[in-house]
Amino acid sequence: MTTTPMPTSGVSLAGVASRTWNDVDVDPITLRVIGGALDSMAKEMAQVLYRMAYSSLIRESEDLGAGIFDVNGRELCESDSTPMHCGSIPAYIRGINRRLAGTYSPGDVILHNHPYHGAAHSPDYGIVIPIFWQGEHVGFAGCTGHVSDIGGNFPGLCMDVVDVWAEGKLMDSMKIYDAGIRNDMLIQHILDNVRTPEQNSGDLEALIACARIGEKRFLELLEKFGLDTVMSASERWMDYSERMLRARIREIPDGSYEAPIGYLDDDGKNRGVPLKVAVRVQVDGDEVLVDLTGSNDQVQTAFNVPFEGSVLPVAVSAIRTILLDEAVTEEYVPQNDGCFRPVKVYAPEGTIFNPNFPASCFARFSQVNRIFDSINLALAPVLPDHAVAGSSAALCAIAYSGLASDGESYWVYIEINEGSYGGRNGKDGMDAVDALMANTRNNPIEELELNHAMQALRYELRDESPAPGKWRGGIGSVRTWLMQTDTFLGSEADNRVDAPAGALGGADGVSGSFVRNVGTDSEEVLFSKVTQEIIRKGETLQIKLPSGGGFGDPFERDPFAVLSDVWDEYITEEEAARDYGVVVDTETWTVNHEATMKLRAGEPS
Repeated sequence: MTTTPMPTSGVSLAGVASRTWNDVDVDPITLRVIGGALDSMAKEMAQVLYRMAYSSLIRESEDLGAGIFDVNGRELCESDSTPMHCGSIPAYIRGINRRLAGTYSPGDVILHNHPYHGAAHSPDYGIVIPIFWQGEHVGFAGCTGHVSDIGGNFPGLCMDVVDVWAEGKLMDSMKIYDAGIRNDMLIQHILDNVRTPEQNSGDLEALIACARIGEKRFLELLEKFGLDTVMSASERWMDYSERMLRARIREIPDGSYEAPIGYLDDDGKNRGVPLKVAVRVQVDGDEVLVDLTGSNDQVQTAFNVPFEGSVLPVAVSAIRTILLDEAVTEEYVPQNDGCFRPVKVYAPEGTIFNPNFPASCFARFSQVNRIFDSINLALAPVLPDHAVAGSSAALCAIAYSGLASDGESYWVYIEINEGSYGGRNGKDGMDAVDALMANTRNNPIEELELNHAMQALRYELRDESPAPGKWRGGIGSVRTWLMQTDTFLGSEADNRVDAPAGALGGADGVSGSFVRNVGTDSEEVLFSKVTQEIIRKGETLQIKLPSGGGFGDPFERDPFAVLSDVWDEYITEEEAARDYGVVVDTETWTVNHEATMKLRAGEPS
């Protein structure tokens, strides 16, 4: 591998500390106690948010993030929820600080969602509360959650929009509580400009409650140990995470590692024009640069990505996840600002990964998943024990909507469909799971059927066989809905025109699809990205998610594992012989080892 100079315009997500406290020694036991307290308070914040929220995307899928941050937005702790939400909150705080720094008061509550000032994208409401201790501003409690509607051109999700203002209502560092005084008129104005005022109101109150419990718990920690001890311990936790990640980076040979060029289906408007994703990972000592040079120019739809709020946290999460995977790391390494420091990202301005204002960047999750997937594939040759074969890497967010019975509002339901992981060294790919950056749960079909005029006809693993490999790829899900009323459909998915890649000899996975009225005379294949398509009453919609790639030579797969896959009807007896070189007797459910050895050796049977 050759090493090339790092671009000088690479950007790090790490903040810069400004101390208002004295550094003191912290003994190991106190350090672990404070570290555990930080971890538990972030988890409690998330629990409050998803238990109180009204919208199913937050309440059921847990599409949220929460944590405690210092005055510059450096992350002290985060919840075990969606990495994108947690990793973007430091950017939210930096965006808020640019306007409000020096004006904070106890009792302030700030609402923010501006994608060019730190937000992950505009539907992710961020609530930030400044924390004061003995009259001094010492940090923030912050959280984010994806709300059902923000009042843009179309309900729920939109693709074909002209600019960032058309996405919906933008809130840029707005104090909805000022020194404890609630601005009811401002909040009412916000709710009057969305289609789901009841859901948004409930979600907003849940976000506020989430941040307030974080503020309360952090103040309790300060009362017990004092500001100097808590902040000194936090610094040591962050430094420890940084040291651990840098040590793992140093184990990778210096060099420039490029992923195979990938392509997104289209931009949601210009059909048949795929978008290029180019990812290079450069390792230089104990630092990593993720270089997105060569990726597609920004597009005229919402299919662009906010750089600071989305691209940066994805790169950090990918490097941390690959190198500090809990399955292969004995030591506990907390997720905090220390993990951001060794990772830099560069994306040329005017590309889909660093668009110029005011380009819309409403729909960005399929693109960032491809960044993660490509980083993983780029490092697979030098990290075979850590990397994963290509995953679905295409978050399938779909919004169903219609006019509510009161005639004055809309019902909006946003679901996340489950793809799969690729195989990895020692493990088959996980089936029907939200892959890579999302970490969201599936929405129960009962929840939708109870509240909306839709019926689930099918929800299971798709029929196509998994990608062969020593460790097979995971299997994506298939879901079929019957519409019981005319329903608007909006989608920002990606079917993977280039199927998830196999790794180290494994086979490629399978692409996804959207099909209206499957199996009928009126069957119609839909695009993965749609803007307010109408699915009529009595029509069906089938959604298939991509299946992940295989890992390693399929002829090295354990014959008993192949037999089990035949037993589970994942593959057929013929596929076992053709793809894995394993001869299975389905009468006795045994492996013919002699015939298998000959087949794998290429000898005539």
